[in-house]
Amino acid sequence: MSELLEFFYARTEEMVERLERLVQFETPTSNKEYVDRLGDTIAELCESMGGTVTVYPQETVGDLRLATWNADAPGKPIMVLCHLDTVWPVGTLSTMPLRRNGELLYGPGALDMKGGVVIGLEAVRGLVDRGALPNRPIWLLFNGDEETGSTSSREEICALARQCGLVLVMEPAAAGEGLKTWRKGIARYTVYTKGRASHSGNAPEAGINAVIEAAHQALILHELNDLPKGTSVSVTVIHGGIAMNVIPPEATLQVDVRFMKATEAERVDRAIKSLQPVLPGAEVSVDGCIDRGPMERDAQMVRAFQQAQAIGRSIGLEFGEDGSGGASDGNFTAAMGIPTLDGMGAGGIGLHAAHEQVVMRSLPRRAALVAQMMIDWDMDAVIQG
Repeated sequence: MSELLEFFYARTEEMVERLERLVQFETPTSNKEYVDRLGDTIAELCESMGGTVTVYPQETVGDLRLATWNADAPGKPIMVLCHLDTVWPVGTLSTMPLRRNGELLYGPGALDMKGGVVIGLEAVRGLVDRGALPNRPIWLLFNGDEETGSTSSREEICALARQCGLVLVMEPAAAGEGLKTWRKGIARYTVYTKGRASHSGNAPEAGINAVIEAAHQALILHELNDLPKGTSVSVTVIHGGIAMNVIPPEATLQVDVRFMKATEAERVDRAIKSLQPVLPGAEVSVDGCIDRGPMERDAQMVRAFQQAQAIGRSIGLEFGEDGSGGASDGNFTAAMGIPTLDGMGAGGIGLHAAHEQVVMRSLPRRAALVAQMMIDWDMDAVIQG
């Protein structure tokens, strides 16, 4: 076991206690006041560690906060990307209390992703305390609306990430504390069908049934699936009709699309936006777009993972890789071509579930890995291959 890993193992209890304190801040995305309350606490902690904090105000969600170290050092920054918001409403702690059970810590938001926040903070703290902070810029970015798609913050996240040479996304680790080297992208659409109302008993032939048109469109959409390539096109919600005895004049379909390749996103996007009516006289229109590109397991991602794996082995850590059908802020940065590694956060299970839990011993292992990557990372090797 390396000296650095031993150092963080010795800090396990302090890390768990910090995580417990963060979980006690309930931070639903919809409550700006509560998210900002934790954000202010995090900012004070970063400043106590020698960091400089810049706040990017947000109108309706938690402010974006960037903590930096060694701002004037040479080279591009390594950015540790976190979010402070959770899916859990205020009051959840009363029904889903914070508790320890053996090696596990349970609590709302403990895994997604306050465990990752603790790991990022403790990696920097450990290097500062040891006098080992590398001569390169280190950034910690704390987002306040990730759970609802980073709608308010994504532009600023991308602008900051564009300056960086590596982004470490502190979402929960994959199984076996693996890294996430791919995530599916997301596109969402609403398909509107318009027909003509008529009495379903007296003059059904005079109507144009928008629900039937919607059914035709649902079958066409289903044919766009290419599951072997990781592309799913799912009609998830349908609405239509106004009364039992009226030929429906309008209907809508909601469509969720997931994809592993940008080329697949473009294929499906073109097809959906080109939908044409099947029934004579019916009309079809479409709203929606590609919401975020995929985090592709391309050659650059493979090089990044292999370097992370080698750094992990240098301090006695072994881990593999996996991916996710869900998206994260890492989708934005990876789609921009910036080297990105996701799943850098805590080990555990139960994201967005009542049994959400963190494996407490994963905290020092991950903190040691992030710290060693800050020291050893070779940006040129990833970019140039």
